[in-house]
Amino acid sequence: MDRSNSFKWWSQLNLPARLLIIGLTAPILVLNFWAMTSISRYFGALFAVLIVASLLAFLLNYPVSWIERQGGKRSQASIIVFLLAISILLGLGVTLVPMAFAQAQQLTARLPEWVESGRQQLLVLSHKADEMGLPIDLDALGLQLLDRLKEQLQAVARGVLNLAVDTVSSLLDVLINVVLTIVLTFYLLQHGDELWSSLIQWLPPKVQEPFSQTLRLSFQNYFIGQLILSTCMAAGLISTFLLLKVPFGLLFGLTIGLMALVPFGGTVGIITITLLVTLQDVWLGLRVLGASVIVQQILENLIAPRIIGSVTGLNPVWVFLSILAGAKIGGLLGVVVAVPTAVVIKAGLMALRERMNQSNTEANPPEIEIITPRSLEVEKRSEKLSESNA
Repeated sequence: MDRSNSFKWWSQLNLPARLLIIGLTAPILVLNFWAMTSISRYFGALFAVLIVASLLAFLLNYPVSWIERQGGKRSQASIIVFLLAISILLGLGVTLVPMAFAQAQQLTARLPEWVESGRQQLLVLSHKADEMGLPIDLDALGLQLLDRLKEQLQAVARGVLNLAVDTVSSLLDVLINVVLTIVLTFYLLQHGDELWSSLIQWLPPKVQEPFSQTLRLSFQNYFIGQLILSTCMAAGLISTFLLLKVPFGLLFGLTIGLMALVPFGGTVGIITITLLVTLQDVWLGLRVLGASVIVQQILENLIAPRIIGSVTGLNPVWVFLSILAGAKIGGLLGVVVAVPTAVVIKAGLMALRERMNQSNTEANPPEIEIITPRSLEVEKRSEKLSESNA
């Protein structure tokens, strides 16, 4: 059967038949989706290592390809880029991570003081509202909100401590996963193209090249763009917070920068950090909010279009829903890969719709007027009559 005519059967069906097929297919797709989710949870650690190694190899492949285009050998370029990346990560791990961890411990210890400071500020604001005759009662509402906030912060602190204990107790597992990730990243960096070629050979020949190109471009535009924006935002906010003398400026800047790796994450991080700083000082919180918004707008409106342009082409609602679905399925890693995966799915659905529309056009071709000598003679006579009348 010709591939160009493979979708003609769909165009020949009426609406009830199409709805019946969709209704019968949807439960099967849901069941397959549930099975894949269960399998991914069972092999969670293995999938995490594979996804992280694939992403690292994907990002490191661009400097390797650039060196290869300059005349270098891929094996030597892979070793140089890999060792340079390991050195950068180790340098950041030795310098920034201990400082951020120390500030996180200090912040956890000072959170009760900040909550109490926020309580006092709400009481002062409520008294001023009473003096001005405004019908606003912030005492009860503010106390309830602060009590709930204190409980949530204490729960987060206990969770961090439990995570630290679990990390120490399972240090061997962590080291094994790190070593596996490093080894797999280096292997994929050297032989990733061969592995990818062997995988896409399972697809139909006409789909192999478009699918590979769409997948590469989607992940390239998304991850490289988000990484550059996240790095710029972290550097800009850390410098700004240090100039404003914001307490725990390094920790807050790194937190917002890391959250900016995900769409809408930077905005959520800015709001969270602003609320925390506002507990200590309202005016400092407003300055933090203003400075963060300015840095974010500069990056998104001036730098982002030059670097990545339109990254996803998705409606923001679909971006948000894909992030929620990724978080539900794969946790943090699911959030990271949710948007580019949605872009690939969108491209596949658009290609499928185009094929179906093409087959529908072929099944119902437009009517073509047959021109005969008699019709040409009649047309010429009508033209002469119109010219003579003019």
